[in-house]
Parts: sequence; structure tokens; C-alpha cells
Amino acid sequence: MPIPKPEKNEDKQKFVQRCMSNETMKKDYPNSDQRVAVCLGQTRTKSSILDSVLNILGLSMGTHCEECGTEEELTSHNLVLPNESDYIDFGEPTEEYTIDESMAKTKYEYMDPDTQEVFYFDQKRNYKKNNKYLRYVGEAKASEYQGKKVKLNKPFRTPDGPKKFSVYVKNEKGNVVKVNFGDPNMKIKKNIPERRKSFRARHNCDNPGPKWKARYWSCKAW
Repeated sequence: MPIPKPEKNEDKQKFVQRCMSNETMKKDYPNSDQRVAVCLGQTRTKSSILDSVLNILGLSMGTHCEECGTEEELTSHNLVLPNESDYIDFGEPTEEYTIDESMAKTKYEYMDPDTQEVFYFDQKRNYKKNNKYLRYVGEAKASEYQGKKVKLNKPFRTPDGPKKFSVYVKNEKGNVVKVNFGDPNMKIKKNIPERRKSFRARHNCDNPGPKWKARYWSCKAW
């Protein structure tokens, strides 16, 4: 069943209540915050009106979107050199970026003795997480990456995570960052009009924000 639509002259509040209680909506969007965003998206005429309503409800369609993905500083331990076949053309102008000596500096690897989670630091000393000392593993050098090239503004598949895709872009300061986006456990269903509409409404894709944010690339994918 498609996402409910407001009936002619139906009060917005009544429609949202009806939409929220719809059994299909409950199944497709079990998270109530997500469901209310989709329902409100069906009533919007201008994105500014929707943003205002969502702000009142404590929700957000701003530049940050945890569901969309994450953005992180590009470092030696999260650098990926994709194969040419891993790249995906999103129709964005691309350019090559050469890994320089700043990326080749030594990082020090530590591990949580209980969870096995790995951390990297610029200095070698004692570090604690959750009131426990991390175990020193060793140096993590990336000098072998120096001189290698990657493509900016061209997403690539990341089967090892943390998300389905990643892309290298320049942020507002001109620094290259790594943007991770896309749920690795879900298929993009933009060929289904109702799913595409709800996703784009939920994340305000008419105004997707800057390229160095995950929401921009998630919207491009949909």
C-alpha cells in the first residue's frame, strides 16, 4: 500500500494522526520520529514550512543526518585505495588527488582489550577508554600510500564498511575528507516512487546541503 496522502481540505494535524496510525506506515517506519517525518513530508508545500514543523517537534532535516552516514577527517588508518571497478559515476565533476607526505605520517595503534575496538593516535602514550587503559599494538605507517592517487567527488563501494559507499571530497576549508553513506544492509529502492518520495522528503533532498556531508550523497543516490 502506498504512503497515505492528505484528502482534499483535510486538516494537517488530523492527516498526520491518520498517517501515523496507518498499519503499513507502522511496519515500514517503526521508528516514530522517522514515521512522523515521512507523514509531514506528505503535507509539505515548501521545505521551509516542513523544517519549521520538524524543529517544533524536535526533529531536523538539517545538514547533519545520522541515518545518511558520517563524515570524517581523512587519515592513514581510514584511507582506502579503491579499484577502478569500485567507482560509481554520480554525474559529478571529478578530479584526482595525490596522497602527500602529511598522509604518510606515523599513527600509533591501540586496542580496547575487551571489545577489540581499534583506535589511532598521533602520539605514543597511555590512553584510556571507559576507565580502562588501551593496549598498545604498534606503529601504523602509511608511507606506502604516498604518491598514490584517488578521485574526488566520485563515490566507490566499500564492502568492508563502515557504510555501503564512501567518497572523497574537499570541505569548506579545502581539506580532503572521507564521507561514508548508504546502509550496507538495505537496497536503494528509488525505482519505487513512494519509497523515493518518502526518502527525499524525510531528508529534505530539495536542499541537500554541501558535498562534504553524507546527506548530499545519500540524496544523490536516491
